Amino acid sequence: MTLSAGFHIMNSVKCNSLETLQYDIKLIMPEPSSLLNRIKSNALFESVDENLLRKILDALSEVSMPDGKLIFDEGDEGHCLYLLLSGVVRISKKLKSGQEIVLGLLQSGDFFGELDLIDERLRSGRAVASGGVGGCTLARLAKPEFDILMRESPPFARNLLKGISLRLRASNLTYVYSEESNLIALSLQLEKMHKLVDASKIVNSSLDIDQLLRLILETATRTVSADRGTLYILDDLKNELWSKVQQGSTVVEIRLPVGRGIAGFVASSGEIINISDAYNDQRFNPEIDKTTGYRTKTILCMPMKNKEGKIIGVFQLLNKAGGSFTKEDEEFIEGLSVHASIAIENAAIAQKMMHNERLSTVGRMASSIIHDIKNPLGTLRLSMQLMKKKAGDRETSNLADSMVRQIDQFIAMTQEILDFVRGVSSLNIQKVQFQELTETAIPVIKEDLEKRNIRFVSNIKFAGFIDADPEKLFRAFYNICNNAADAMPMGGSLTVNASESDGRLLVEFIDTGTGIPPEVKAKIFEPFFTYGKKHGTGLGMAIVKKIVEDHRGKIEIESEMGKGTRVCLFIPIHVQ
Repeated sequence: MTLSAGFHIMNSVKCNSLETLQYDIKLIMPEPSSLLNRIKSNALFESVDENLLRKILDALSEVSMPDGKLIFDEGDEGHCLYLLLSGVVRISKKLKSGQEIVLGLLQSGDFFGELDLIDERLRSGRAVASGGVGGCTLARLAKPEFDILMRESPPFARNLLKGISLRLRASNLTYVYSEESNLIALSLQLEKMHKLVDASKIVNSSLDIDQLLRLILETATRTVSADRGTLYILDDLKNELWSKVQQGSTVVEIRLPVGRGIAGFVASSGEIINISDAYNDQRFNPEIDKTTGYRTKTILCMPMKNKEGKIIGVFQLLNKAGGSFTKEDEEFIEGLSVHASIAIENAAIAQKMMHNERLSTVGRMASSIIHDIKNPLGTLRLSMQLMKKKAGDRETSNLADSMVRQIDQFIAMTQEILDFVRGVSSLNIQKVQFQELTETAIPVIKEDLEKRNIRFVSNIKFAGFIDADPEKLFRAFYNICNNAADAMPMGGSLTVNASESDGRLLVEFIDTGTGIPPEVKAKIFEPFFTYGKKHGTGLGMAIVKKIVEDHRGKIEIESEMGKGTRVCLFIPIHVQ
């Protein structure tokens, strides 16, 4: 069939009767010399013999595509290579989620569709004309002519390989940059998680309401790098905010009507107020600065809400170091707010209850906190595993594995605390080779200790089997080592010995820490008792004692102030 210049073919046009274009197009039959000059400028034909080009010239067809028209789609058969004579072509791929990602924007003088001619597979992406109002102009080179050029023109083959290589390099760089961005985002997310986890530990370390409010405020102020702050609690009965502040050597209570001032406005509206220049904001009252001599520059004032979304207090933080408070600061305070509110509400309940109800109260508190934390941890864990599969390099894989281990360790620890306060006691007794158990536990413990400048010495002389719950024993060992590390803030050494003694397994933990005073030693296994720590639940050694006793064993502690502590676990090799 002979076509004149400007002849329109509607609905579909086939490339050598093989590849079908899906949209209305216009075939243009230019003068051979004109088309020859235009394709010679394409990167594929650099140094290609002109006689060879003239040989295939009659097989080339020039196509004009309007902007936005589909040239080919993913899954189409590919029998043409396209030369981009003018305009822009967008190469993209649709993900399973339906999202479309752009793989490249090709300009005049480029080519595309070559891979399908080489591997004879279906199109792996889609190409769309994107040249604006004028669309784009293409020359289509069918596979027979492509094969001729590959056989008879080394420059053509070399140019093709060079183009594929450049695109592969660009793709690799794009992937590396994408993975690097993902790792940075993942690290930032993990850092936020660690901050929130650490904060939740701290705010749940006390049931004394005054101490708890101080801990919450200190955590919020320190984490967002504020110079100072106030934590107000909402008194529903009086419709007031109250707080305790230090004035000289005494602590005084201040009260503020809801609706008055920035904190009062936040308490009534629930809005977040982030002021980068206090003196240029009409809501700020400078009278307090005049009275105290303090200069307020930046303010972050946020409601403290419980898990039901009810406002129970207000954070007011002043003068962030290095500039204004950020969106990340707001997100952290918002996350802390839930845990802090739970801690405050449960502390208030605990103060009204008898001592024999205390464990039950803390159990509900722990359950609420663990429920809130498990969902984001689970999502993060799945993200780590997906990241490991996609990354393909050892460094990323090791980092993902380390993060997954830390998440699993935290989940196990929180679940154990919950089981303890609920009075749940269950063992998964197995016949375990003790040496294999220690080979799993020691690297985790050693890594944590080395970060705190503590030398770990292992002296395991027992290689037999014991009837035990390996997960529970690991938690007992970990809690003891963590307590020992807390007693060595400037570093030191921790030695673990294991041997058989009178038909029992004797495991010794010997540290070079500060030692334990006699009055503290007498209470060390009591729930909620802590000594010399700024954080912690006070359940660590109580949990250790319960685990050992559940194994029908016993625990003994020897300590001397200034010299260190020796913790001995006597565990029956066979549980009766």
